[in-house]
Amino acid sequence: MPHKYQTLKMRQITRNEDQPRETFNEEALNELAASIKQHGLLQPIVVRKVEQGYELVAGERRFRANAIAGNITIEAKILLADGDTEISDLDSFKKAMAENLNREDMLPMEEARGFKRVLDDEHDGDPEKVPAVAETFSKSVPFVNQRLTLLNLRPEIQAAVDAKHIGTQAAVQIAALSPANQKAVFDDWKKGDKSDNQLVHIAYAMRKQEKAAQQDSMVDVEELSPEKKAEISRAQAKTKSDLDSIERMCELLDGIAKTDPMELARLLEGQVGKRLDQIDRVATFLQNARWKLKQAKAHADASELMVSADAAAPDLVGEAAAALARLEPSGEDASEQLEADSPEGNQGETPAETGAGAQADGASNQENALDADSAVQPERADADAKAEPVDLAA
Repeated sequence: MPHKYQTLKMRQITRNEDQPRETFNEEALNELAASIKQHGLLQPIVVRKVEQGYELVAGERRFRANAIAGNITIEAKILLADGDTEISDLDSFKKAMAENLNREDMLPMEEARGFKRVLDDEHDGDPEKVPAVAETFSKSVPFVNQRLTLLNLRPEIQAAVDAKHIGTQAAVQIAALSPANQKAVFDDWKKGDKSDNQLVHIAYAMRKQEKAAQQDSMVDVEELSPEKKAEISRAQAKTKSDLDSIERMCELLDGIAKTDPMELARLLEGQVGKRLDQIDRVATFLQNARWKLKQAKAHADASELMVSADAAAPDLVGEAAAALARLEPSGEDASEQLEADSPEGNQGETPAETGAGAQADGASNQENALDADSAVQPERADADAKAEPVDLAA
């Protein structure tokens, strides 16, 4: 796109009220302002000509910091119309979105609403066009799908995600639930004793139970026969007995652990390697069993939180839009506006968002902020129940 560079007066430029990023770190803005005072503005802002002066396209943070620094002028890259083709509002929005995605740590819901707007305005909301949206912003298709999935969250959970109290991986799993069960999970999380890992597993387990309940509702569930009841009872007794036997092995393993290594080498003369392989096999089985029990715990927790066994697939987007409409009587587009109260009861340690890049607001890294979230992205939330979740890195 043709352009030119020019020094503009700050008062000639108006902010773009439609720009995708809504939240800025005040401390980081002040740090950038201090850097501008000392070194000047290292990169110009981007503007377009409008009827009265110029409108900011990209560089909102630099524009704000330049004002804080007390400067009355600013270096600007002015986008020019290409022949008869004007710079549309959507083009301006996409440029601002691209800059923030690649140079700033946008909030997850800001990204979600930005992707949704482009999908709606440029592709009529066709989900088959998500790859085109992803290509526009040099993001993976799973990343864009994940962010779009977050729009299914209840407003109070969206606010918690933007506040980085709940990580995006947990949020994606929660977004797959019915609104009532989303609230149940969120209310339980507010007690302060659930990590992101636990949220991922509980929400995943709850979704599986929702689907199972939906399938069960389609058929007549017959009363279990006496034989089936006896079979279940035997399986329960065997499982508990097996776990009790494993517990008794702890004393044996503890004895090995307390033996001096030189003494072990003497006692196992010629068999040390073989016995080490034996213990390694035990460790592998133990790890697999522990994983299954962790999932079982998640299912037990999910069962306690389930609001209703009736899990017919809800219109999650519609529910979220309706909730936002109640919060915003003006009726503004719910995909572009989110003004929800902060969740109550967030006492104690806040769960960190696993895998998220650090906020890149300082002058030294303003051009190279990383979005590490994109390294681990699940497919669409409605497909998450097909694959078991993995533990998030600590």
